[in-house]
Amino acid sequence: MHIAYTVAPGRGDTDLLLYQFAQLLERKGLRACGTVQINSERVKDGPCDMDIQILPGRETLRISQELGEGARGCRLDPVALETAVARVQHSLTAGADLLIVNKFGKHEAEGRGFREVIGQALAQGVPVLVGLNGLNVAAFNAFSGGLAKELPPDAKALEAWVDQALGQTDMVA
Repeated sequence: MHIAYTVAPGRGDTDLLLYQFAQLLERKGLRACGTVQINSERVKDGPCDMDIQILPGRETLRISQELGEGARGCRLDPVALETAVARVQHSLTAGADLLIVNKFGKHEAEGRGFREVIGQALAQGVPVLVGLNGLNVAAFNAFSGGLAKELPPDAKALEAWVDQALGQTDMVA
């Protein structure tokens, strides 16, 4: 079983790292399935818009919702998230070298979201790479039974882990 996670210190840094890493894997001929997050600054003040790209491919879903001025609380659109989960589950069934989950977030910590897809990938022997923020590290470690490897937020470290998980000495050029 190969499962790892990474946590980058800055706001949106993990998202950017995993997005760029997925592009690297695609250029190297590996089939990653899952999601990477793309944050877009908004024209008006407020938090960024959150989109996820469904891997493989370029399909993008908006997972943030407009709650209105002064609203507080989670802006995640749960319907969009579950749509993404279903699409990733379908692509995983079609075959993958790696599953990337942009974030093990509140929904996963509470037993929803990508939890089942992560379990499915591991059961199929597909390595799993997950992005985390500090708020959900304990929940993720409980979910993974403490078996997940923490990786530094560095593309070379992620590449070395994928290389090892796939049993390769060099990734496909």
